[in-house]
Amino acid sequence: MGMTVGMVFLLWSMNVFIKAVGLGNSSCSGAAAAVCGSVTIPYPFGIEPGCYIDDWFAIDCKNTTLGSPKPFLRRLDLEVLDISLKGTLRVNYPMSLWCPKSRTDIAPNVSLASSPFVFSKLRNIFVAMGCGNVAYLLSSYGSNSSISSIYAGCMSVCESDTIKLNGSSCNGIDCCKTTIPSDLVVFTTNVRGKIGKFQSTKDCNYASVVDQMWFEKNITNHFEVRKMSHVPVVLNWEINANLSSRVMGSNSSHSTCRFASRSSSLGNMSSSTFKCTCDSGFEGNPYLVEGCQDIDECADPRSCGFSYLRYGYGYRCVNVPGEYFCILVSSSISDHKSRNKIIIIGISTGIGLLFMFIGGWWSYKVVKKRKNIKRKEKFFKRNGGLLLQQQLSSSEVTVEKTTKLFNSKDLEKATDNFNVNRILGQGGQGTVYKGMLIDGKIVAIKKSKVIDEGKLEEFVNEVVILSQINHRNVVKLLGCCLETEVPLLVYEFIPNGTLSQYLNEQNEEFPATWDMRLRIATEVAGALFYLHSAASTPIYHRDIKTTNILLDDKYRAKVADFGTSRSIAVDQTHLTTVVQGTFGYLDPEYFQSSQFTEKSDVYSFGVVLVELLTGEKAISSTRTKECRSLATYFIHSMEENNLFDIIDARVMKEAKQEEIIVVANLAKMCLNMKGKKRPTMKEVAMQLEAVRTLQKTPNVQQNHEEVEYARTEMYEQWDTVSTLTMSGADSGVASSSSSRPLLSF
Repeated sequence: MGMTVGMVFLLWSMNVFIKAVGLGNSSCSGAAAAVCGSVTIPYPFGIEPGCYIDDWFAIDCKNTTLGSPKPFLRRLDLEVLDISLKGTLRVNYPMSLWCPKSRTDIAPNVSLASSPFVFSKLRNIFVAMGCGNVAYLLSSYGSNSSISSIYAGCMSVCESDTIKLNGSSCNGIDCCKTTIPSDLVVFTTNVRGKIGKFQSTKDCNYASVVDQMWFEKNITNHFEVRKMSHVPVVLNWEINANLSSRVMGSNSSHSTCRFASRSSSLGNMSSSTFKCTCDSGFEGNPYLVEGCQDIDECADPRSCGFSYLRYGYGYRCVNVPGEYFCILVSSSISDHKSRNKIIIIGISTGIGLLFMFIGGWWSYKVVKKRKNIKRKEKFFKRNGGLLLQQQLSSSEVTVEKTTKLFNSKDLEKATDNFNVNRILGQGGQGTVYKGMLIDGKIVAIKKSKVIDEGKLEEFVNEVVILSQINHRNVVKLLGCCLETEVPLLVYEFIPNGTLSQYLNEQNEEFPATWDMRLRIATEVAGALFYLHSAASTPIYHRDIKTTNILLDDKYRAKVADFGTSRSIAVDQTHLTTVVQGTFGYLDPEYFQSSQFTEKSDVYSFGVVLVELLTGEKAISSTRTKECRSLATYFIHSMEENNLFDIIDARVMKEAKQEEIIVVANLAKMCLNMKGKKRPTMKEVAMQLEAVRTLQKTPNVQQNHEEVEYARTEMYEQWDTVSTLTMSGADSGVASSSSSRPLLSF
């Protein structure tokens, strides 16, 4: 007997090892049992996306005016009363009635055709209640009463004016019942009052398919039915054979799935289905991995009969997975030989089991480690790791040595497993979380939405672009992690949000003064000038907007989000791509030609500059239809000489009119419909820096000569460093500064 027990435990240990190699747990949190109101929702049914096997098994948990929420089958809109993993569920089904006054049938028809559900013949009956009924259960494909279209029918007569039933005695007096056909999926009812006293009464007759057990237990009086619009009905359910791969417990050693062919009562529909059950000695959910758990038969004291029999011997119950054993033991202390034998067998078995458990545990660890390594390799390849290595190893790319490859566990710990409370913001490329590394450094961790090959290039592109950039006004990339299901990027943490938030929300400690706005504009222009001209290879950002400009602890601007940015060769003038960008900031010329140039970034910056001047949003539904775009609204206002009417009140109060005019003219030139007539970012940056320099010069209006001198000196410096303006003059593509002074008071 001891050897038998040992063999059983050996088999169980091997089963644990096999599952460690081949099976995993469901990724759906709550797949084992969701709850809606008082109803438990087990898999394959579910509430959350991914927690049900397909849409037919999806449950909507709807709030009601009566208190607790109620579950409804999403596709059929039937309230679910309970679900059994043995292949049945109860729903509230609408009743049919016939009233003598209206002489009309109300016969709701909920079709189960093409669904995994049929009306249970074993659990349901067809019932007609009322005085003098003639009721039919008809095919929904023909509402007449011909014999070929009738599934079932019954007839009742009147006994008295007050209808009374004696428990389940629905025997044809004021109530009749009959069975329903097998595999019924769709029907209609036809109720007619033709017999006895019914013709002179005002009561209505009712008919429906109904749960037989519920009906016989609960309905004792006709008037109880009058208050009900729905009655419980039992549906059988099975799963379409095409979905067998989605059953998480189909490979479990403790469950069995059987396939069958089901035909409907219409005779022209059939399908292959299956359902799963737990093996003998196990119970639980056979549709989940580890869903079928061992039953402890020894918890029942009757499992091995009486505890003690004759001659001083008794039975001891030993539970093992799937079954149990009754071991005959001696109750006599004098039987030393038998007791010692049992002890030796027990110790030997224990030692053997210990070694098996140690071996199984070690095997499990080894297999788990190998699976994790393969899993990380799979994610690395899927997340563009090979493409990223190829890009970073290219001779054309100079990568900062500070870029680091982070461990997934460290980033999970840094973000408290990506807690929703750590979310800093969300965008088209992914979600950004606030995290703290092991060394105490605060960082921003971007969890990319990239999970398909079509968008891998954008993610890899952002890593490559940011790895080349080292500028104080560009968000610094600290590293990335590619061994997770979705890619992770680690940036320096920028604490004061976006420029959009700064302009649209009140900040009493650091208000959006004219000086702050001018400084931010100058810093962003300088960063773009660096990207266009000073980086190792020219970089077009392609998505400049106030939500992609962050503010650090000293409210210095940091350009962020390089997911759509592109590097180009030094001798390239434009980039032909599918149009991408944000409405309101998008260069009209780029929108028409699909050719993105450095002047397209200039246009987007012009919109940002107008936002700084006016405090308005790039797109606003409060403005007229023609001026919903801030760029159009701004240009129109300048042409109508209404510039100062749209300038932010704080700017009007703090800035000199001459400064406003200069910056407004600069913004207007950036928003020129023709890209060739827009200034370069180098010219824009120098112009804004010149405005800041003259702003610091005291008594500008009084000392006009000093202003002219400073302006002349800046133009000379401009002419020295900018060759674009001079070279373009002869070719007809001169910058806007050569035809119209940018700095004019």
